[in-house]
Amino acid sequence: MATTVVMVHGIRTSATMWRAQVEHLRGRGIDAVAVDLPGHGARMGEPFTLEGAFGTIDRAVRDAAERGRVLLVGHSMGGLVSLEYVGGADRPPVDAFIAASCTAIPRGVALQTYRTLARGFDRLPRRGAPIAEWVLDRTLPVETRADFGAGGYAYDAQDTALRSLSVLDLLAALRRIAVPTWFVNGQFDQLRISEKLFTSLVPAAELIVVPRTSHLVTAMRPRVFNAVIDVALATMDAASPPAPSGS
Repeated sequence: MATTVVMVHGIRTSATMWRAQVEHLRGRGIDAVAVDLPGHGARMGEPFTLEGAFGTIDRAVRDAAERGRVLLVGHSMGGLVSLEYVGGADRPPVDAFIAASCTAIPRGVALQTYRTLARGFDRLPRRGAPIAEWVLDRTLPVETRADFGAGGYAYDAQDTALRSLSVLDLLAALRRIAVPTWFVNGQFDQLRISEKLFTSLVPAAELIVVPRTSHLVTAMRPRVFNAVIDVALATMDAASPPAPSGS
């Protein structure tokens, strides 16, 4: 049975951050769809709303489900929104799920601190872009460095998106997830704080921590992340009933 991989980007970036994964999957003959959330990438002019984000993911997932199985992959903010989506009261047609760099509850002091830091960067020349570029130049490999920001950076959507995450009921959503799930974090990811809790709440979940890697695990270690996707696809294949014999 055919499988489509649907990928959801993190805050400020866009669908282009998944180019290494899209190339890898298409090289294997597997359909891959990377979406732009409202206010990001090709949709930079739109306001960000959670309703719009959920709608974007749902349309991509249901379109893919018409062709076969669906592996949903989300990073950072995209991972948090996807967690809420996969664990919704009405189960969507998702057959397996990879949640990267998103094992933290976006509420309280931690969220407020992040928003304050982001606003501080916004007040710097060019909204802090020179500092971000300097960090990315020294942490991302050449093969993904250009991809990460190729769709532009959604500075205007950032605070609205961060604020909206506080209404997610992730603990309830996690308890409802009933598909094979992989939580993937970099060793030095600031959002690892609740990784053991998240993993314990999803019966079919595994935790993968990538050594010497930051929050940007998909771009910093693209081959490792591609291998995780391959594991998920192999797990889905193993769980599918065998094709009927032609004899």
